[in-house]
Amino acid sequence: MSEAAYDPELEIDTRQTGRIALLKEFWAYFSENRGAVIGLVFFVTIIIIAVFADFIAPHLPNQQYRDAFLQPPFWQEGGSLTFPLGTDAVGRDILSRLIHGARFSLFIGCIVVSGALIVGVILGLAAGFFRGRVDTIIMRLMDIILSFPSLLLALVLVAILGPSLTNAMIAIAIVQQPHYVRLTRAAVMGEMNKDYVTAARVIGVRRLRLMFVTILPNCMAPLIVQAALSFSTAILDAAALGFLGMGAQPPTPEWGTMLAEAREFILRAWWVVTLPGLAILLTVLAINLMGDGLRDALDPKLKRS
Repeated sequence: MSEAAYDPELEIDTRQTGRIALLKEFWAYFSENRGAVIGLVFFVTIIIIAVFADFIAPHLPNQQYRDAFLQPPFWQEGGSLTFPLGTDAVGRDILSRLIHGARFSLFIGCIVVSGALIVGVILGLAAGFFRGRVDTIIMRLMDIILSFPSLLLALVLVAILGPSLTNAMIAIAIVQQPHYVRLTRAAVMGEMNKDYVTAARVIGVRRLRLMFVTILPNCMAPLIVQAALSFSTAILDAAALGFLGMGAQPPTPEWGTMLAEAREFILRAWWVVTLPGLAILLTVLAINLMGDGLRDALDPKLKRS
């Protein structure tokens, strides 16, 4: 009997078909959550605005117009379409600063989540794989970090490192890291006794390959959901630190810093405080809605048979 010839193109087509089927299944569950879809659309819009901020913004974010101090939005008496959302106390266009602020907020979220995820996954893999003394040391350190209120610990770290946007991102990443460590450790411990891991051990797969290539891909679903939710937390924490003067420093058009600069005008110029606050609220809400949709689509316990 002649053996069937091996066809690499057929194997590639089969893999592509399987990936497309997985994507369709993911989108089917994700799209059932209308809030998640709305959040995704809003978040993609924010990304586009941030990427093309230099072209979309009608003015430079730090350009001052001496004849337009605290000018109201265009729909109020005294407003002008030149400054659709009004100006701040030194004559800077609020709309332009909000648009450029989206770039800072997304940058903060990406850097913080990436840093916390990478370090947290490495530590969580080590704790769940090696167990024993390594697990004890890592988890006790994470327990110490979690014993402090997150914002308070971030404030202490920024006070030690010095007020700046970079140091604020480092502090927020350190504060968020224990959540990834605990999630990764729990997922790894759940996978360690499964047959595919035992088979990999039997055939002599090296430890690093076993950890990062064999086990880690099967632990990514909860980490993706946590990353989505942590993204919104990072934006909130950065805005809080900026509001307290410990994050981005003026005249950086970061939303929290804009709130801090506008505190004294809250009664006579509502738009200076309300609009950056709404930007933070809507962005964080959209990301949280996306996180709910990701959880529904990736958690096998929530899927219908």
